[in-house]
Amino acid sequence: MATDQPASPPETPARTLLPQILPALIVGVVAGLLYLGISALAEQFQDVLWGDLPDALGIGNYSSLWMIIMLTATGIAVGLVVWKAPGHAGPDPASEGLGGVPLGLVVVPGLLVASTLALAGGVSLGPENPIIGANIALVYWIGHRAAPAVPAAAWVGLASSATIGALFGTPVAAALVISEALVGQPGRGSLWDRLFAPLVAAGAGAATTQLLAEPTFDMGLPALNDPGFDDLLATLLIASAAAAFGLVSCYLFPYVHAAFRRLRHPMLMLPIGGLLLGLLGALGGPLTLFKGLDEVKELSASIGSWSSGDLAKMAVVKLFALLVAASCGFRGGRIFPAVFIGAAFGALVQALVPEVHPTVAVSAGVLGVLLATTRQGWLSLFTGAVIAASPPMLAMLCLASLPAWLIVTGRPLLELDERGKARR
Repeated sequence: MATDQPASPPETPARTLLPQILPALIVGVVAGLLYLGISALAEQFQDVLWGDLPDALGIGNYSSLWMIIMLTATGIAVGLVVWKAPGHAGPDPASEGLGGVPLGLVVVPGLLVASTLALAGGVSLGPENPIIGANIALVYWIGHRAAPAVPAAAWVGLASSATIGALFGTPVAAALVISEALVGQPGRGSLWDRLFAPLVAAGAGAATTQLLAEPTFDMGLPALNDPGFDDLLATLLIASAAAAFGLVSCYLFPYVHAAFRRLRHPMLMLPIGGLLLGLLGALGGPLTLFKGLDEVKELSASIGSWSSGDLAKMAVVKLFALLVAASCGFRGGRIFPAVFIGAAFGALVQALVPEVHPTVAVSAGVLGVLLATTRQGWLSLFTGAVIAASPPMLAMLCLASLPAWLIVTGRPLLELDERGKARR
């Protein structure tokens, strides 16, 4: 007896997909170059601020005094940009996730300057949100004029995919994020038809980064060759505990944000936020500064040399630094700092229970915190697996994501709506 089967979406002819290749390649290369340019500029500026300048003044470059001075000065500088730049360097970053509607082109210079200053000055935020926002604005502005019939969502998808590919150095991350975003959205063709152009853009962005900068997520963790039941149990427990720890930031976020909003003016919010970040840096040490990716590598490569007290302090300090930085108006993303929080949490567990394999502890910690703060399952799983750099970990992380997801689903996100309430 015949049964009713849901109709499969019609496949898109190749002649429809082929013309998308060239624009997607161009978008990917441009997005990668903008990311690399801003990153290189921020690194050069960082060397001056944290190396040349304190050396010239005879001050320790990572002394408590210099951290407080630099973060406060960074708050003043970014506050001036947000106050005076056209478009005020974009909307409140607390309400912005990855992607979104295209910003006005006039906003882009201020957004990039504010982001570069924050990256160089040691603020606990990453480059992802401002770079994606700038690339979306540029790609949409050019694309809409060159091909006005193309929907805005198509240009947004290309720019987002290209930038994510460039950030992670692989198109896989972009494919996972875009696939999750496409669920439930109307569109013609199969999923792979709709992913075709974004994947081309992501591949071009990743190739640009790989060819010019050779990024690596190698954390120096020891290989896990023959996992056992105890490793699986540890992965399940650590990911769930890390997810609960990450949720602390999500519940506190609206209250910290509301406290800064009461100050009303960016020249109050950002300098005070910078001062608090400097004090937190003095408490937690240099590893709790900056976006966190290089610091995760240093932390992971030296597991076993940190006391449990030091690791607990770094995890808590970085969590509060992320809260302050995202609440007071600094322009930046929250993924890379969350990775550091997860890595420090995992390293803390390993210090408390030395029988736990370091790779299990760190990758499961990253998975749990990212699930809590981003609510993007595929991206969280991908990041944890890449950090582990151990194929046997992938299956265990997949299983660990399930109880961790039960803990975080329906809970507040590390992102606010227009009323200042936590999104869920």
